[in-house]
Amino acid sequence: MTPLTDTPLTVAGREFSSRLLVGTGKYKDFDETAAAIAESGADVVTFAVRRTNLGQDAEAPNLLDAVSPQRYTLLPNTAGCYTAKDAVRTCRLARELLEGHNLVKLEVLGDDHTLYPNVVETLKAAEILLADGFDVMVYTSDDPIVARALEAMGCCAIMPLGSLIGSGHGIQNPHNVRLIVEQSSVPVLVDAGIGTASDAAMAMELGCDGVLLNTAIAHARDPLRMARAMKLAVEAGRDAFLAGRMPRRQGADPSSPFAGRINS
Repeated sequence: MTPLTDTPLTVAGREFSSRLLVGTGKYKDFDETAAAIAESGADVVTFAVRRTNLGQDAEAPNLLDAVSPQRYTLLPNTAGCYTAKDAVRTCRLARELLEGHNLVKLEVLGDDHTLYPNVVETLKAAEILLADGFDVMVYTSDDPIVARALEAMGCCAIMPLGSLIGSGHGIQNPHNVRLIVEQSSVPVLVDAGIGTASDAAMAMELGCDGVLLNTAIAHARDPLRMARAMKLAVEAGRDAFLAGRMPRRQGADPSSPFAGRINS
């Protein structure tokens, strides 16, 4: 039997064995953060630059003590930014703190109630960051036209929301997500709204290249068990997509044929 193989997730020339990306927020402490991330099998770990201590405060716990840059690819993000100017400043701060690291997750929010992306400011920030040498993975709406514009600008990954950040509602518009997948030549990762393992599997079955999530693990009753569930869901969804699902039929199609059956 031919062994099952797959290509690695590749973003801006970097290869990753896991297609699950995870965040670091909302855990009870850095010990739980580290344990859940390890259980998830993720290679890429994202964190909010404006809310995370990377050594700026010598008296506070340092994320880098729990999430080693030697083990994980760190993905600074601009959570909490509401203008292009703030997002650009935050990415430049991250590059300085991480000694030249240029892979970032751009998100520019529209308001603090919905945390929905402000695509106008996102486009502005992306243009500036790309010109400044950053590799930009970009959080955006599930609008295929906006996604196409961001890819045309040079963003290395498109990250449409499944539903509102932290809502746990899953993928509310799978048709738009599929349209984005079908038109894109860079990786597409669902970002925001994943609530449980079936949501992550659905994203992968739609053809997404990966899933980024945080709250679904951190706010689970058992974060470590949920981290493992998400790992397996992403792997299962990817295998199901590669395998190709059976066609949907109007009527039944018996597993055992009638021809050759033994009649009583």
